[in-house]
Amino acid sequence: MDPYSILGVPKTASQEEIKKSYRRLAMEFHPDRNESPTAEERFKQVSEAYSIIGSPEARKQYDSSNERAFHSQNPFDD
Repeated sequence: MDPYSILGVPKTASQEEIKKSYRRLAMEFHPDRNESPTAEERFKQVSEAYSIIGSPEARKQYDSSNERAFHSQNPFDD
């Protein structure tokens, strides 16, 4: 799961852009507002993505762990 793609923002997005996108998507997919059968699942995804990158501290931790994982799995790093 890539929280940036779920929220529709680039990795260079500001915290304000992330928050704005989260609020827009949360309102769009909230089960009380959207009767689509997939709305509830999408709402949960959006909420989880925001919990991962919604605060500067959580975002920094996610980005650094994601970067370490990439380098440890990249066979061309030698």
